[in-house]
Amino acid sequence: MTSRSPLDESRAARIVFVTQRVNPDDPVLGATVAKLRALAVRVDEVVVLADAAVPDALPSNCRVHLFRSSSKVGRGLRFEAALARELGRRPRPAAVVAHMCPIYAVLAAPLARPLGVPVLLWYAHWKATPTLRLAARVSSRLVSVDRRSVPLESRKVVGIGHGIDVAEFACGDGRPGAGLQAVALGRYSAAKGLDVVVRAARLALDRGVDLRLRLHGVASTPAEEADRDALVRLVAELGLAEQVLVGGPVPRHEVPALLHDADVLVNNMRAGAPDKVVYEACASCLPVLVSNPVFDELLDDLEPRLRFAREQPDELADRLAAFAALSTDERRALGRTLRERVVAAHSVDTWADRMLELAR
Repeated sequence: MTSRSPLDESRAARIVFVTQRVNPDDPVLGATVAKLRALAVRVDEVVVLADAAVPDALPSNCRVHLFRSSSKVGRGLRFEAALARELGRRPRPAAVVAHMCPIYAVLAAPLARPLGVPVLLWYAHWKATPTLRLAARVSSRLVSVDRRSVPLESRKVVGIGHGIDVAEFACGDGRPGAGLQAVALGRYSAAKGLDVVVRAARLALDRGVDLRLRLHGVASTPAEEADRDALVRLVAELGLAEQVLVGGPVPRHEVPALLHDADVLVNNMRAGAPDKVVYEACASCLPVLVSNPVFDELLDDLEPRLRFAREQPDELADRLAAFAALSTDERRALGRTLRERVVAAHSVDTWADRMLELAR
């Protein structure tokens, strides 16, 4: 077991963590559970405030309060009442961590900061909303994967890595079988640039690459449903029904097996949002092809082979063809190097240690 982080040992260390859902199988927020478990190893108690939670997902030193309500006002009132109770207990929490939703930090700051309890907003997204700007003003720190994964210029921004459960994503040994199996995972959203990936697949096939592409993700809003439907039409228009699958969401516990059944992950997310699935793929020893410049630190000297310009399907097709030409040993070496880098800088253990350092 990992030792506790060196917080003030004169008092019991408590952390309040605010998130939308606690469910290890949630296709979007399932990874949050690993972060909570890592924090729980390092402190005496983690108090989780959430809109929804499944039972028995967290260690015994975690307490969960639900603030679900049929209205936004009701959720806000229940959230603040639960937080006020926790702030009133002694010893006070070492910090309030607001996960991905800036409104949590906005609501928590007036209660926590006058008591000397820092508010840390974890945020990794490209969109700079008015609520995010307000949260930046009232939070103690804006914590993210990288300074560039928060779309604001602020001295409060600090990058600490993505927090990947590297034990969950064990190193695969390469997929058996012929051809190139590519996979793309994430929400069906225009920000993911999946149309470029599909067009690149058509070009790669036309150049003689024996390619299959699987897309999987959630479509939880009308806009995302429209984006998914547009991809289905594009696949038909390009004559790719046999080569490209536009699939549904994958439960969290099935993601490692899906990655092990692929040769390469393709990610075309717009700049500013480092998708965690890229780090999960790398932890699985699965090489990646990416367009987002925020991955330059991860790819480093490997970058020319594994990067492509975001709006250039022709360039991605070239990268797919070049990757298909690599030997099994060359692919394995790439994957193992990428895993080493995730373990060193993006594991859930290094994430939890740094988060608690910021709480001091």
